Amino acid sequence: EKDRITDVILQSGIHVKPLYTGDDLKEIGFDYAEDLGNSGEYPFTRGIHRLGFRSREWTTRQYTGFGAPEETNKRFKLMISQGQTGLNVAFDLPTQMGYDSDDPMAEGEVGRVGMAVDSLRDFEIAFKDIALDRIGAGLTINAVASIMLAMYQAVAEGYGFSKEKISATPQNDILKEIVGRGAWIFPVEPAVHLIGDVIEYAIKEMPKANPVSVCGYHIREAGATPVQEIAYAIQIANAYIGLHRNPSA
Repeated sequence: EKDRITDVILQSGIHVKPLYTGDDLKEIGFDYAEDLGNSGEYPFTRGIHRLGFRSREWTTRQYTGFGAPEETNKRFKLMISQGQTGLNVAFDLPTQMGYDSDDPMAEGEVGRVGMAVDSLRDFEIAFKDIALDRIGAGLTINAVASIMLAMYQAVAEGYGFSKEKISATPQNDILKEIVGRGAWIFPVEPAVHLIGDVIEYAIKEMPKANPVSVCGYHIREAGATPVQEIAYAIQIANAYIGLHRNPSA
């Protein structure tokens, strides 16, 4: 009896009841159409696809990348052979910060925590013999995301895949880096402007690309509560949406 947990309080200060029923929804004025809705319909709480993962399975992609491009390419192929349906590319810190591997600032960090990329040739090696029209790639990089997306497009086209057919998702969330992680190069205003450029380009030229992947995780790891994590992520997304570009111009 004394070990019974009677009151659970989350780190964010939210009290969690031991049991929830339909009455709890009534208490908060829950409206099915406005607050939940059907899948594939506004407000998209249940996803953007009508049949969810039954019509479009989750992409399986493990965060992968280390050492030289040759090593990463072997790992990519192994993961795909084991059933992985997408790639999630890890880059080393010098690459994330725009340094070449032979720069003194890169000493001791080359090929650690991700793949080292210094040139287009490195991308050619990393993605050799991979069906880039079928296997999408998440490029987990931010400050130089525009460069990496351009290199990915160039390599894909060099291997015979048109930019309209390839799927790529650069993380490209620089405000999250500035707030929670620190891997940024340019000041806030030009950095966000560059994200707008990437979004505009992707809309016009790479329709299957997802030009930004907003992340709250890093802010959470930097000390935010779960509620703050969601709040920061949504506000950062609003900042990108509010760039007021006209992609048809």
